[in-house]
Amino acid sequence: MKKITILIFSTIIHTLAIAQYEPAQQGSTMQFIVQNVGFDVHGSFSGFKGSINFDAQKPVTDSFDVTIDAASVNTDNTMRDGHLKDDSYFDVKNYPTIHLVSSKITAGKGGTFNVTGKLTIKNKTADITFPFTAAPSGDGYLLKGSFKINRRDYGVGGISTISNQVEIVLNVLAKKG
Repeated sequence: MKKITILIFSTIIHTLAIAQYEPAQQGSTMQFIVQNVGFDVHGSFSGFKGSINFDAQKPVTDSFDVTIDAASVNTDNTMRDGHLKDDSYFDVKNYPTIHLVSSKITAGKGGTFNVTGKLTIKNKTADITFPFTAAPSGDGYLLKGSFKINRRDYGVGGISTISNQVEIVLNVLAKKG
């Protein structure tokens, strides 16, 4: 009985020791770069919500579950932004969020980490794996990573003049919740 009590107590302590963070509204962005008729178009999303469990010493216990406001798309062109919010692109009326949830986080080389998980855009989900860094920042971390996706895997843009390949750059400021 004593062993069971110690095991339960140590499990509770370990669970409480996992750092609990939230993405900060200020300082967190998801940027994208896509070619349109041979020119790079840059844009971003904001409006992060969710939970980030991160302990650089024990990445096996880490997890991310974050959503981004799809209507926050910003390319510094109001007309283009309105078009991107429409049905053929992000359809923000029916799909208001972009969702990233991890299934595994591991330590990589040179102080990096690797996240494997699922990215959902317009109710279409695909597996994704990418490296990221974690730099201490105040009472949290600045998490930075980048990866490429095929926009057509998510039903974004249909037949269009933009490239199928989109580079995503994440900068997430994780602060204590």
